[in-house]
This record gives sequence, structure tokens and C-alpha cells, in this order.
Amino acid sequence: MKIYDFLIVGAGIFGMSTAISLSQKGYSVCVLNSDAIPSPLAASTDISKIVRMEYGSDEEYMDMGNQAIQGWKEWNQLLQETVYHETGFLLAARQSFASGQQAFEASSYENLLKKGFQPERLEGSAIPQRFPEFAPEVYRDGFFHATAGYAESARTVLLLAAYARRAGIRIEEGQTVSRIMSRSGRVEAVSTREGNRFAAGHVVICAGNFTPYILPELSPYMQITGHPVFHLKPERAALFSSPHFPVFGADISNTGWYGFPLHPREQVVKIARHSQGIPIHPEKDARRIRQAEEESLKKFLRVSFPSLADAPIVYRRLCCYTDTLDGHFWIDRHPELEGLTVGSGGSGHGFKMGPIIGDMIAAVAEGGMHQWSDRYRWRALSPETVGEEEARYIDSDVQ
Repeated sequence: MKIYDFLIVGAGIFGMSTAISLSQKGYSVCVLNSDAIPSPLAASTDISKIVRMEYGSDEEYMDMGNQAIQGWKEWNQLLQETVYHETGFLLAARQSFASGQQAFEASSYENLLKKGFQPERLEGSAIPQRFPEFAPEVYRDGFFHATAGYAESARTVLLLAAYARRAGIRIEEGQTVSRIMSRSGRVEAVSTREGNRFAAGHVVICAGNFTPYILPELSPYMQITGHPVFHLKPERAALFSSPHFPVFGADISNTGWYGFPLHPREQVVKIARHSQGIPIHPEKDARRIRQAEEESLKKFLRVSFPSLADAPIVYRRLCCYTDTLDGHFWIDRHPELEGLTVGSGGSGHGFKMGPIIGDMIAAVAEGGMHQWSDRYRWRALSPETVGEEEARYIDSDVQ
């Protein structure tokens, strides 16, 4: 049985980017995935994810987002396909920035200016004038930032896996890790439900939603939550195509709603909600959208995009986040088991960081540090810990 330098558990955006980073450093790498790639249960298995650097008052995340965007442009070259589409990002607000009710949008705008970017401020009636499908008199303030867009998420993971195989990385699909095997406090291998054993000098858990089930000691700090995603088929597709219709956040910190222009491959408009979500088991619970969530979508569309309100919903799903209690990544070596590293805790904003997240996890797994890694180390969180991400809408009606 071959003993790999690194064994990566999980072939989503965290796992594939980590595997490639380690392989480029000369290590032998094997990746295990419980299903086909991209896995139908993975958070990344959807048509698109926003890529942006707007993080309110959090300048470190903004800097990470900026660096990740440069990485996405490099990935377009590496993968020989445009998976990152720089369509720009609109942050629309229902009240003026001066009202004090739009802290996320206002601080995002101020920090962009502070760091030398040139967002386009849109006040009064400027948003529907610039983007005609936005209903007039709804969004009274905001800005458009051209350095942003979206990535074709499932397509990216599929292409990364193909690139990894060409680079000599072994990928084993249909291998569900059931046990971490250790001796004298050091991890040596993993076993799978399918009856196989894989040995490695170091194991990296990038299992997304399944992380706290593989490592129960993380279950007090991570919870899996489901968030509604809808794909709509507009009657007049051209109206919702970029540049006429942008990637947007629709007063997102106060409503949770965000969306995308017409997808060039799927020819649908994706609308989703970013809130605290509902607790869900990633494997045992059905990923059904509740009637109340669909009614909320229809209400949102009637107010914000009347011409999209009657568009057929051609696809629905619950996207599962791996939420840490504080809303930050979890990237560190295990404090008690030598030879084991965790790279997880995407908390609904991991995919956009794909081009830098793998380098961060790889550096930590090697025993070193990364420019951004200190913030995401193993930490003790209390049940009273409050999520710190400013864009996350907290819906008081969700139980």
C-alpha cells in the first residue's frame, strides 16, 4: 500500500485547491471524495458563486478577496476556460448611506475608496437608470464595483480535478471516510465505509459539511445550515444578461437576497438568500425548499424585479453552509493528533477565496504559517458566540 505525503479528504474547492498547492510543492498527494466530482451534496455544486471583496468594515477579508480575484484571473488561464466572469457587483441599499441603517454597504464603499479602488456610487434614481430591471423607488443608494463578478462553481471544481489528475494527483471517488486511524497520538491512515484503507504522512480534512461528523470534537463549533437557492427562466433573457443586469446584493444585510445575471451556460437567473439558514444534516435530511421560502422569493421579486416575478422556477435546492459559530474559517493543525490538519468552515463565503484558500491550508499542513492563517486557527468558542460577518441577514422568523 502506497503511503502518500498528504491525503486530502474532500474534493470541493477547499480540497482541490489544497491538493494542487501541495502537489506544486513536490509532495505526493491523494484525494478522497465520497461521491462523484463535483459531489451533488457539496456546497460548491451549483452553477455560480459570487466573487467580491466587499466585506463591510472587515479590511482583512477585503484584502483576501482582492488577492483571490487576482487568483481567479490566473485560474482562467490555468484551466484554459473562463470560469470567473468579471461582471461587476452591485450593492444596493433601500435607505441612504447617511441614514445609519446601511452600515455594511457604507463601510464597504468607504474601504474600497480607502484602498484606492473606484466604485461607482449610485444614489437616488441612479440604480434603475443604470440597471433598468431594478424597480424604481426601491433602492435609493448603493454602488457598483467593476472588479468583481462570479465563478462557475461546479464547473471550476470539475476542471480543477481534471487539472489535478494531469499533474499526477491521485483522486479516489466513491470513498467515504468513516474513521481516522492513529497510533500513539499520530494519524497514520483513514478507513472508508467502502472497506478501504489509505495511508499518508499527513491527513487534511477538507470535508465541508461532513467535517464535524468526521471530527466530532468540532461539532460544538460548527453547524450545518441550509439556505434556499432558486434558478429562474426569464421570458426576455437579454434583459437579465450582463452588463444590463449585474451580480447584486439587494440590501443584503437587511434582507439576505442576492443574485446573478443570466448564466451563459444554463440560461437561468440564480437568486438566493444569505441568512442564518435552518439546521440540516447534510446526508440524512432532504434538501427541500419550504413553501414559506418560495413565497418570500416571490414577494421579493414582485417588489424588486417585477418582470422576473412570474418567471418559472426551474430548479430549487438548499445550499448547505459549514457555519462556524463566529463565521470564520477553521484552518489549523489538530491540537491533539499529530499529522492531522483541518481546512473547513466556509460559512457561506469560502468559494470566492478558492485561489488562496488552498495555499493557506497547505502552508498550515506543512507546519508553517500563511499571511492570513492566524485568524482561523483552532479556537474555543462558547455557545453564545455571535457570527461576525456583516452581510449575513438574521431572520427573526426562522426557527
